[in-house]
Formats: sequence, structure tokens, C-alpha cells
Amino acid sequence: MARMVRTLGAGLCLAAVFFAGVAVGQQKYGEPKTVLHVVALKWTPEATDGQKQRALDGIKDMAATIPGIKNIWLKTDRVQPREYSAAFAIEFESREAADAYAEDPAHEQWYQVYLPLRAESRSLQVTNP
Repeated sequence: MARMVRTLGAGLCLAAVFFAGVAVGQQKYGEPKTVLHVVALKWTPEATDGQKQRALDGIKDMAATIPGIKNIWLKTDRVQPREYSAAFAIEFESREAADAYAEDPAHEQWYQVYLPLRAESRSLQVTNP
């Protein structure tokens, strides 16, 4: 009888450890309500590396001055279509912040630097309900 209780106890302990591992190992993810603005772009053939860097640095300047910008991504990892050579992303705290960014004077100033260097771009904004 004692042996049966020990075996049952050991089996219950193993089952508890197994199910605890399953619970801990489950993938956790969030669905933030922020707005993510992602741009893939192709520079003009005339754009120098210095000009490209100034345009990307301008995104940092905007993030420091425009209210509602939460995060930025500036390092291109992979872009499609392949003829595009750069990408960046800006995360906004809300839809209102993303809309205000488009009209902000700092954005307009940055556009004066960025637009002459941009041959083409594709942009999208994504969020969660």
C-alpha cells in the first residue's frame, strides 16, 4: 500500500512538473493599440551615403520633438521588393498622434531633406482594434 501511494505521488509530481512546463513555455504576445508606420524606399541614384544618413538622422530629430512618437526603427534588415534599398518605421502612441505627425512643422522640414533623395516608397500603417 505504501509503495502504491509513493508511486501515485511520484506520478502526480511528474504530471505537475510537465503541465507547469507547458504553461511556462507557451508563447506570450500582445496586441498593442499603438500605430506602426512602416516605409520601404528606394533612394535616387544621385543620393550620397551622407545624404541618406542625414535623412535617417532626421527621423531621430522628429522623434525627439514631435509628441506621440514612441519608438523608431532605422536599420534596414530586409526589404521587399528587392530593388528597394532601405526601410524605417515609426511607432505612434495613438491614431491621433500619427495624424498630427503628418501635419507637424518638424515633419514638413524633414520632408524637404527626404523627398529629393527618395525615388520611390511604399508605406503602410498598422494597428490593433
